[in-house]
Amino acid sequence: MKRQTLQAFAGLLFLFAVVTATLFLSAWTLDYWQAWAFLAVFFGSSLAITIYLIQNDPKLLDRRVAAGPLNEKTTSQKIIQSFASMAFLLVIAFPVFDRRFAWSSTSPAVNVVGDFLIAIGFYVVFLVFKTNTFASALIDVESDQQVVTTGPYALVRHPMYAGALILLLGVPLALGSWWGVFSAIPITAVIVWRLFDEEKFLAQNLPGYMEYCAKVHWRLMPGIF
Repeated sequence: MKRQTLQAFAGLLFLFAVVTATLFLSAWTLDYWQAWAFLAVFFGSSLAITIYLIQNDPKLLDRRVAAGPLNEKTTSQKIIQSFASMAFLLVIAFPVFDRRFAWSSTSPAVNVVGDFLIAIGFYVVFLVFKTNTFASALIDVESDQQVVTTGPYALVRHPMYAGALILLLGVPLALGSWWGVFSAIPITAVIVWRLFDEEKFLAQNLPGYMEYCAKVHWRLMPGIF
């Protein structure tokens, strides 16, 4: 098995362990079917995308495994990614505490809608990976990189972040929390912070990016932002 494949599975297993521990320690029970369903949808989708990249775009897989604050090349992105990691755990933990202490309650139908949003978010990310082999986990520009203008990039400049926001909105609903929806606000702010910093970097380092921005006005959501 190739090195990047091992790294990809190791990273996925580590994330699974962290998320699972956060879920069930916060809930202080294993009797939590919404959490089990969430894990199945979230990591089932992650595993499917990982297998697709192993088989169809190992170079992109290699670009994706080097993730995290320590691997970012600029100080600003190291800081942004550190905040993003903390904000992601908040999105997981706060809805669980909401459910545990019954601050709000949801119906099973809402939980299913949340899982559906998670699946849709991952599908958008999958479309990004099919379209853009340079969709690295880090903000960087390679020597042969070109601006991608097709697929989801024809609609918004940052479709992967758009997919992530759909996914994150679904998390608290899947876990059985209405108040948890507000826990997505910090990570949304961090994502917007990251994309502005990314656009500044790409404008300086990726030929044709400014022309692309002039054609595609919307960053995350057509007609809104």
